[in-house]
Amino acid sequence: MRLVSENPENRDVRVPRLVGLMAVDAYETAHGQGLSLYAPDRPDPRAAAVDHVVRQYPRPGAQVPRESTVYVWFDFGEGEGGGGIREPRVPRPPLGGLGRELAEPGEPGVPPARCAALSSP
Repeated sequence: MRLVSENPENRDVRVPRLVGLMAVDAYETAHGQGLSLYAPDRPDPRAAAVDHVVRQYPRPGAQVPRESTVYVWFDFGEGEGGGGIREPRVPRPPLGGLGRELAEPGEPGVPPARCAALSSP
């Protein structure tokens, strides 16, 4: 059984969730908990201000000693995806496909040379 001192400086801390945060915010959040931040894919995490954390170790909620290092990655790495954000695009196309082909432009009252009707299942 591990005894924790009453001194708040020596207590274990919970690792915060850093995934999804920008580099500067992740750095400040980790240091606010008494943890240091290390990014193997970036020499200085604070310089990568607009990059977002995609992975972290230890996992959020883990108990670690104060002044421990949390490893974060800002890129998925070789062969691990990173295909971008896939948000829904609006407006969406109408359901059911094509209803019919529009007539070709021409003189009013003169039927177009070809007019085909299409239907969807």
